[in-house]
Amino acid sequence: MGIKIGVIGTGHLGEIHIKCLRETAFDLVGCYDINLERSAVISSSYRIKSYDSLDHLIEDADALIIASTTKSHYEIALKVINNGKHAFIEKPFVESTEEGRDLLALANEKNVKVQLGHVERYNPVVKSIEKSGLKPKFIEAHRLAIFNPRGNDVSVVMDLMIHDLDLLAYFVKAEVTSIVANGVNVIEHSPDICSARINFDNGCVANLTASRISLKQMRKFRIFQEDKYISLDFLNKETQVVSLSEHTSDRDSQMSIDTKMGKKYISIVSPEVIPNNAIVDELKDFHSAIADNTTTSVTITDGLKSLVMAEKIQECIFNNNQNRS
Repeated sequence: MGIKIGVIGTGHLGEIHIKCLRETAFDLVGCYDINLERSAVISSSYRIKSYDSLDHLIEDADALIIASTTKSHYEIALKVINNGKHAFIEKPFVESTEEGRDLLALANEKNVKVQLGHVERYNPVVKSIEKSGLKPKFIEAHRLAIFNPRGNDVSVVMDLMIHDLDLLAYFVKAEVTSIVANGVNVIEHSPDICSARINFDNGCVANLTASRISLKQMRKFRIFQEDKYISLDFLNKETQVVSLSEHTSDRDSQMSIDTKMGKKYISIVSPEVIPNNAIVDELKDFHSAIADNTTTSVTITDGLKSLVMAEKIQECIFNNNQNRS
């Protein structure tokens, strides 16, 4: 018998997980949603069992995917982990660092695997530069989306910017020293657009912008470091690496420039971006962590790093808005 898994929450993301689980080694036992009618529709569409009790689904499964609303993640995760079951928790995994630390302590106590759904780690453009010797000095990220009521139970910081905050923690191996941020509520009661500047103790600086009221979609991440510029386009799955060196090469896409330190050569390379299904890949990693008793690819500790930044950004926005009123 394989590893039995259940899906909690059958909304947009929960349904995607149900589809993707078919491409993994998990045995899908069924789903549960507080909206029993929605759960029944998914049950019929995918020919899986619809549970009328969360407790019964937890009892029957070895692992659970928590894809319900963010506000419900903490209580559901507590129940799942307390029952000694492994958990895959979609982002944002909880609403506060206090809740996150509670789950971390409990997961360690119960010796269960917990993986967080920071799916951009699995974006093929990220995979294309993992061996590029990254030492970022400046990072600029823009994540813009057309308004969609789904996901607006949290601010744009937790809904969209959290992806780039996770990537910051992933790429920049340093501690945050200061954060300044501004945000505006346009449609919802929480910020719909936000800009943040984050400073790290190794000298790296990051400027992040996120909006869920844009007229177009954009998901771009730019990394600047000594002698190199890397551009990642998550939406169009394109990577470009511009390198500066003192030596020429046989590459066609190369030109020379004269600087105060002599002639430099610029090469432009587009690393191969191998198409993938990022959610399938992260679920496969979750299965491997359970089966092989290894560390999950995105841990609660990882999630706490981005959550700490998110809380500070939201605090800055709140204080700035209070001062304006």
